[in-house]
Amino acid sequence: MCGIAGIFSQRPVASELYDSIIHLQHRGQDAAGIMTYDKRMHKEKGMGLAKEVFNKENLQLLKGNIGISHNRYPTHGGFSHGEVQPFWTSVPYGIALAHNGNLTNYEDLAKEVTKEETRYLNTTSDSEVLLHLFADHLHQDTPPQNSEDFFNLLCEAVTSIFNKVKGAYSVTSIIIGKGLVVFRDPQGIRPLVKGERLNKNGKKEYIFASENTMFYPLGFKPKGTVLPGELIYVDEEGRVFSKRLIKKDFNPCIFEYVYFARPDATLNDVSVYRSRLRMGQNLAGAWRSKHPNKTPDIVIPAPSTANTSALSFAHELGVRYSEGLYKNHFIGRTFIMPGQEERKKSVRYKLVPQELEIRDKKVMIMDDSIVRGNTSREIVRMLRDFGAKEVYFTSACPPVKSPCFYGVDMPTKDELIAGNMSEEEIETYLEVDALLYQNIDDLVEAVTRRGDHYIDKPCMACLDGNYIANDIDENKIKEMEKVRNGDRTNNI
Repeated sequence: MCGIAGIFSQRPVASELYDSIIHLQHRGQDAAGIMTYDKRMHKEKGMGLAKEVFNKENLQLLKGNIGISHNRYPTHGGFSHGEVQPFWTSVPYGIALAHNGNLTNYEDLAKEVTKEETRYLNTTSDSEVLLHLFADHLHQDTPPQNSEDFFNLLCEAVTSIFNKVKGAYSVTSIIIGKGLVVFRDPQGIRPLVKGERLNKNGKKEYIFASENTMFYPLGFKPKGTVLPGELIYVDEEGRVFSKRLIKKDFNPCIFEYVYFARPDATLNDVSVYRSRLRMGQNLAGAWRSKHPNKTPDIVIPAPSTANTSALSFAHELGVRYSEGLYKNHFIGRTFIMPGQEERKKSVRYKLVPQELEIRDKKVMIMDDSIVRGNTSREIVRMLRDFGAKEVYFTSACPPVKSPCFYGVDMPTKDELIAGNMSEEEIETYLEVDALLYQNIDDLVEAVTRRGDHYIDKPCMACLDGNYIANDIDENKIKEMEKVRNGDRTNNI
């Protein structure tokens, strides 16, 4: 899972791209990069948070009114500086590319790029492979001379990618002498939204990003979503060309609504905040049915992704909502930390119980999900240490049983607690007095109940084992888990 943005403006875009990746920092904390264009490319990227990579001096060197940015959360490849996006190639034109997602047929594509197209790969990143495929499909002996003809060439190139590349991918790209290009995989698994604004001269300016969280502070108005299988091209004059090249069922990732996206985001024309409210409502009804005699004194979220769901859950049950766990916001999201020991260690640093809210009470903890289970158990133990009389646990998400290969670094199946234990066994492992998961139908209903959207069925591969792109079987899972474990080992 990464955060990407692309901006076309009539003025320099570096500072706004920086603001964009600050607003998308929750989507990736390992590295950040920006590339801009003013007849030539300018780049700055590095390891760490955006505020650690960029400063006033290096932002001033990023000239140009067109640019793309990237926050990295590694799901494939290494953890070195060379893996930091955006990537760049000089042939043809000069192309920069930033990518959010995972290519599930990376190995086959890498062989094609290196052997058939005779391109050299500097990294093990699937994003670099995607860049070279894109570049190769754009190569012509006689390049198009106008935007209309170039858009036709883009349509051919991206259609070839759609037919060849498997997995999930949202892409922003700059092409020298041409402009800004964005496209989204045919099933729209990874998010990509768009916005517009008018400058003081009345000319339109455009933004494309993983979330619309930065639109309001930057003065952009949301204009919906980039459709699955859609290509959009903004040329150097600001003219927009767009076409949906392939039409398939729209299957956006449901875990975006559960965990990754900020609550103030709207994805695929669905409010993340409202969908989380509905998750809590639905879960409260299920709790009342399953445990009519177990009413908590307080409901405490595992902050902060679960705050919204916990609030509506408490309201539905008619009990008090409490922020009984204080979160230190200067410690990163434990889910996307690279190692289990690092995640466990950070829990007690990040979350501090408030004893007056806990002691001698029946406490309901609500979390967005239970992935490995270790963090959840640590939270329960902290509540016991601070005198909770009983501890209940609810998850806004159904059991996570399968690894994700579409851009979320969920662990291998052996590491997923629900992939190896029954709910009764998980209840014992967590040391709770009662446990309840959201069911799948209620989660889907919560996401799709409202909104002017075109969602056919969310991708829920991590929950139901149905890899929506029909590109993964048991043998493929074993192969990709081996690669994933290799990436981890090589980067220790």
